[in-house]
Amino acid sequence: MAIKNTFMKKSARKEARTGYLMIAPLMIGLLIFSVRSFFVNFYYSFTNKSAFGNPKFIGLANYEKLFHSDKFYAALGNTFLYVLLCVPFVIAISLLLAVLLNKGINLTGFYRTLIFIPAVTMPAAIGLIWKWILNYEFGLLNAIIRLLGGQPQAWLSDPNYVLLSVSAVLIWADVSLRMIVFLAGLQNIPKSLYEAAEIDGANNRTKFFKITLPMLSPTIFFVTLMEIIGVFQIFDFIYLMIPMNSSGMPAARSLVSYFYEEAFVRNNRGYGSAITVILFVIIFIITMIQMKLQKKWVFTES
Repeated sequence: MAIKNTFMKKSARKEARTGYLMIAPLMIGLLIFSVRSFFVNFYYSFTNKSAFGNPKFIGLANYEKLFHSDKFYAALGNTFLYVLLCVPFVIAISLLLAVLLNKGINLTGFYRTLIFIPAVTMPAAIGLIWKWILNYEFGLLNAIIRLLGGQPQAWLSDPNYVLLSVSAVLIWADVSLRMIVFLAGLQNIPKSLYEAAEIDGANNRTKFFKITLPMLSPTIFFVTLMEIIGVFQIFDFIYLMIPMNSSGMPAARSLVSYFYEEAFVRNNRGYGSAITVILFVIIFIITMIQMKLQKKWVFTES
């Protein structure tokens, strides 16, 4: 018996060493390029780091400047607007599409492929395509509006429309990937629950709200969390679709866009680092609040 236990312990240690060896490249990469970079960036936020020369420690000067900047508050407000606009629509649309496709409608495979195309398309391609579609003079959308006798709009330069336009593109791009996650969650719900509900005379509405949503709540929580974090970091579509000197940029600028302008255009790297630290704190607080609140609405089988 003792020999058997010794052999099992040796086997377990060998298996553990093999596992750690397998994940070592990933962990080393994370430590070098993520963890180390985070702390370096945090340090730079207290310096006058620029493109050249050695950084000099200046304490809280960057944060003091940040909290007295109207441009920072405008970018912060725009970022929260992106979250408030995009997250609910992405969740609702992707969940609706997942439910429809899960029912096995005709041409399900074709629709899945069609909807999933944005998920496998590079953001640069998506941004450039939509920049052409929303172009004031040559864009497809305004061409259709003119054919219908309507008045074309400057979707990417008018401050009244630019944030909505970028939000629409982000929603279109994000729905496909979130829909796939919801579809996987729906297929893991035991069919016996629906069969029992049908025997009790439950209609489709009752089954959706009493079975589907509660059983899908962990997936909804995960998708919502990832979508909020993703939207808070919106940058690529703004950068690709709206020129920096455009009249629409102030109304579309996000915190990450503001960081890019300060750090890489004006070379205020220390000030830019302070912006990213504030963004990290905001995302961290919102994530902790979500983790706390999920205990009240996320259903677990246990």
